Amino acid sequence: MSTEDSNSRNSFGSDAAAGVSQQIRDIAEVPAVEVITTGAVHLMSAAAVKVGLADDPHADDLKDLDEARKLITALAGLVTAAAPEIGSQHAGPLRDGLRSLQLAFREASLIPDAPGKGPGEKFTGPVN
Repeated sequence: MSTEDSNSRNSFGSDAAAGVSQQIRDIAEVPAVEVITTGAVHLMSAAAVKVGLADDPHADDLKDLDEARKLITALAGLVTAAAPEIGSQHAGPLRDGLRSLQLAFREASLIPDAPGKGPGEKFTGPVN
């Protein structure tokens, strides 16, 4: 291996390390409430698509209630656990979105869950 190859590899390594270091600093600057709400919005968006609420002519083709159940339950756990930490001004809209997804899931299901047994209801209580 030539010295030139070695130097170019070390230069790339130090550039990559500097990039990772910058990414760590960027992440450190993001408030926890923003990370939590962003994660919740991602779960909410994915669940909406899986419930069949996508704004797409083929939304029914994208529907997958088994996957939606998992996403809604994860969202319910996150929102319930984070609510005391993020405050009502952030938790309220997330709870509203969660409830809408739970109701949409109930409506989309061919075989309805018993009250309190729907996705996320172990965290939120029955939704009707």
